[in-house]
Amino acid sequence: MTKKNSGKRPGPVVLDVEGKQLNADDARRIAHPLTGGVILFARNFESRAQLQALTRAIREVRDDVLICIDHEGGRVQRCKTDGFTHLPAMARLGELWDKDVLMATKAAVSCGYVLAAELRACDIDLSFTPVLDLDYGRSAVIGDRAFHADPRVATMLANHLNHGLLLAGMANCGKHFPGHGYVEADSHVAIPVDERDLDTILAQDARPYEWMGTTLASVMPAHVIYPKVDPNPAGFSRFWLQDILRTQLGFEGVIFSDDLSMEGASVAGTVTQAATAALDAGCDMVLICNHPQRADQLLAELQAQPGKASQRRIRKLFARRKPMDWNKLEQEPEYRASLRTLKELSLIA
Repeated sequence: MTKKNSGKRPGPVVLDVEGKQLNADDARRIAHPLTGGVILFARNFESRAQLQALTRAIREVRDDVLICIDHEGGRVQRCKTDGFTHLPAMARLGELWDKDVLMATKAAVSCGYVLAAELRACDIDLSFTPVLDLDYGRSAVIGDRAFHADPRVATMLANHLNHGLLLAGMANCGKHFPGHGYVEADSHVAIPVDERDLDTILAQDARPYEWMGTTLASVMPAHVIYPKVDPNPAGFSRFWLQDILRTQLGFEGVIFSDDLSMEGASVAGTVTQAATAALDAGCDMVLICNHPQRADQLLAELQAQPGKASQRRIRKLFARRKPMDWNKLEQEPEYRASLRTLKELSLIA
């Protein structure tokens, strides 16, 4: 394969690959100048050696694409075997907070460090974590992925998780702005509607995005409509992304769209119309997952490149240090101490 290097100037599209090895169509899509990132799923993982070979193959096609994964712990963790630690759902950290604040913050740092260190050993740049949604006890799709019902607790635990990520060289992504926890519908298969007013949402769900400030490297908005605020889902709303997130809350990092193949994005039209609407609203990068034909359509039709501001933000998301050999990682004092902390607290087996 011919190595393509555009000098860390990735395009706005984040797409997936079909299997455990790159095929010719995967390589063709990754090589496209509109591609800026690759997102991996459980179907792309069989073993550490296979995953390392896959990320190496991606780098051989393009060494300037961001390699991402949804890897939070609990039920949203793509790699769970062959040495990967099966991390707890974040709600477990919230439960620990209610008993012992200091141990909960220590555990959050350890979770972040183990999560990032293991992924970095396989040359993955970014995990879409932490979930900043609040646990109202209403949303099955969020549920125990949320730290807590209290935005102050969610903020503190997320900040400590992010510290652990950063110590291992990884940035972070808060999701799903301004909040997905209050609605019952799952935006993967429905179009959720949150009938609360702006002041209520800003006083509760959006607080972590305000309080975390510059520690938040990237944000993913929700495919949720807040009709008392804007008729469009948050990820397609200039009001939510520009007026609130950028201007009022002062967010300077990358804004990713959520997956444009989800039902919650269908209100925006075709995949190209949805991507254009998301970018026009203020997203820096757009995700298209699980639909290779739609990815091809998007790459063929999209008339957009990230501006200089977006390029500058995106570059900051790349991993901060070179991948560590897994055998060396297993002997690293910080990694061993983090695992020991989680085991002592019965958060991992």
